[in-house]
Amino acid sequence: MNTKLSLIVVLPIILLFLGCATRPPPYVPAHPDRAKLTIIYDAFGKSSSLQKDWGYAALIEYGGKRILFDTGNNPAIFEHNIKAMHIDLTRLDFVVMSHRHGDHMGGLSYLLRVNPTVKIYAPQEGFGIYGASLPSSFYRQDTSLPPEQRYYDGRPPDVMQFGAAWPGANFQLVNQTTEIAPDIHLIALVSDKPGTLELRELSLAINTSDGMVVVVGCSHPGIHRILEAAARINSHIRLLAGGLHFVIAEDKDIEQTAAALHDEFKVDYIAPGHCTGEPMFNALRRVFGERYLYAGLGVNLGSGPHEARDAGQTGPAISVEEDLSHYRMLLAKEGPD
Repeated sequence: MNTKLSLIVVLPIILLFLGCATRPPPYVPAHPDRAKLTIIYDAFGKSSSLQKDWGYAALIEYGGKRILFDTGNNPAIFEHNIKAMHIDLTRLDFVVMSHRHGDHMGGLSYLLRVNPTVKIYAPQEGFGIYGASLPSSFYRQDTSLPPEQRYYDGRPPDVMQFGAAWPGANFQLVNQTTEIAPDIHLIALVSDKPGTLELRELSLAINTSDGMVVVVGCSHPGIHRILEAAARINSHIRLLAGGLHFVIAEDKDIEQTAAALHDEFKVDYIAPGHCTGEPMFNALRRVFGERYLYAGLGVNLGSGPHEARDAGQTGPAISVEEDLSHYRMLLAKEGPD
């Protein structure tokens, strides 16, 4: 199947996406000085050999760093898509697990089989599945009891360590917004919403010379709060990608949030996926127009003047230079950037 390349400006770079065919080509790494986001796991996308499923995972490359953001829902599907896209999980700098829901962490077992020592950033919770620790002073003690009826015979360790669902994994637990590499931040927030109350979630925020690139898993704490935290680092939100969690929201909330992202937060480009929801996809398309970026399974967002292509395209890669006429047309509409 022939594919069509569409080019849009994002960051100080070009943002591109292509149609899909049946056999993925070899993976094309990003230039060290540019950013690239590749959608590895999602439930929508053009036809290809990649398998769709509910969940989210993406590979982000920036500043020479390779970051895996979440691992999808099913380890077998995650493994299939990783291999089909020729992504080398042994060459990751670190992993970000956004939150503890299964549709974001299901592929961890495959990741750890391939790369058992990789650093994994995860939200810190009191008794979380990623492991935890607490001072032994957290519980009340009663010295009148005989030793055999007391915890640790009345002599508990100063710090009590609690196990993870993946013993031996290199989890780095995060409980506050942290810069984990130059210009690469994790935004740590806690949901106050019914159904996910007290759920802790990490979002990835990259501070580029053209503004913030924000990648979200499910936005359980609220996309407003996440962007407010990102804006404290840099008020210019250049790109927002990932799940916005409006999959069951009512039209009023959808329209208000779509308008706020455009008018209040002034997001330049939006590439929604996963739990954003079909009605919100439609609302964002209307509000953002050409600044709405299709981010289905297998799509590559990013890169510069080297060759790049979608995970479903066969044959020679298409260089940015081959479609500059479309690119210049969009530039003319947007003005200098």
